[in-house]
Amino acid sequence: MRDTWETFCEFYRGKRVLVTGHTGFKGAWLCRILTGLGASVTGYAAEPPTSPSLFDAAGLEETMDSVTGDIRDLNHLRQIFERVQPEVVFHLAAQPIVRDSYQRPVYTYETNVMGTVHMLECVRLTPSVVSCLNVTTDKVYENREWEYGYRECDPLDGYDPYSNSKSCSELVTHSYIKSFFGDGRCRVSTARAGNVIGGGDFAQDRIIPDCVRAAAAGREIVVRNPSSIRPYQHVLEPLYVYLTIAMRQYEDPGYSGYYNVGPDDRDCVTTGQLTDLFCRAWGDDIRWVDRSDKGPHEASFLRLDCSRVKRVFGWQPRLDVRQAVEWTVEWSKAWLRGEEVVSMMDLQIERFFR
Repeated sequence: MRDTWETFCEFYRGKRVLVTGHTGFKGAWLCRILTGLGASVTGYAAEPPTSPSLFDAAGLEETMDSVTGDIRDLNHLRQIFERVQPEVVFHLAAQPIVRDSYQRPVYTYETNVMGTVHMLECVRLTPSVVSCLNVTTDKVYENREWEYGYRECDPLDGYDPYSNSKSCSELVTHSYIKSFFGDGRCRVSTARAGNVIGGGDFAQDRIIPDCVRAAAAGREIVVRNPSSIRPYQHVLEPLYVYLTIAMRQYEDPGYSGYYNVGPDDRDCVTTGQLTDLFCRAWGDDIRWVDRSDKGPHEASFLRLDCSRVKRVFGWQPRLDVRQAVEWTVEWSKAWLRGEEVVSMMDLQIERFFR
């Protein structure tokens, strides 16, 4: 049975929660939810990674304790842990773009691997932390491009520097769990999420932000790999699961573990199909063209087996891929009209959770 908004409120109200990577797309949505639940939220992250950014557009800095910092700076991060004394930690700080990882592999590994080490070291040294969730990616698996979904027990070995660094982040987490958290004082899990879409993602080299930019400018949408299959889901779907894992393992260490978080198989669609859905939702006769730029290797087929998270928590996706695209278009058009961004966020959060 799904946890309700009221259940989350009862747990998170008054909790000291630290979110790394809070200025990013997923981090901004998560912080807005936590603020609505009554948590005392501190964020630790670099400046927003894009301009514009959801974090700035929604004015979230005024609603929480926002700290500008580099996850690679252990001493500074440690100071924030000591000041805040968090009870729950969500680790989202990352260099998240596959193509960027080919351009900046050292920075990607420093951020995604040593950033995880720094976060876990702070958790180890901060007795107040009871629950910690490391958010990784569906790309952590050794991708053989076979048709069945990858399970949590399958080998980890991402291909590109981004995916591989996130595989390393998983292994670091496994080691810290076995080496330092075996006494149950702090419960630690990882969540391997599929591709997320939603309002406020302004990243480069992601298909839906590219679609929004092209549609807003009245241009054709350029699609590089229309036949690539990915597990697309609305951003609120994995955030719901993150909140659930952190809450349930806080209450019972038996819930700690490794969890895939993705859509049902019917919502694992090609990039071309996703773009078709976007064009229909946007209207205005928007079209797309297939134009490969012969960029670096990216997996062409990827699917997750999410049976474990469904069995353990009774979770089922709430939005299918068509609805996820429609909600993204709704948010994006409101933003382009100059409407209050945070109000649209709150509307969609309430609609999803209630």
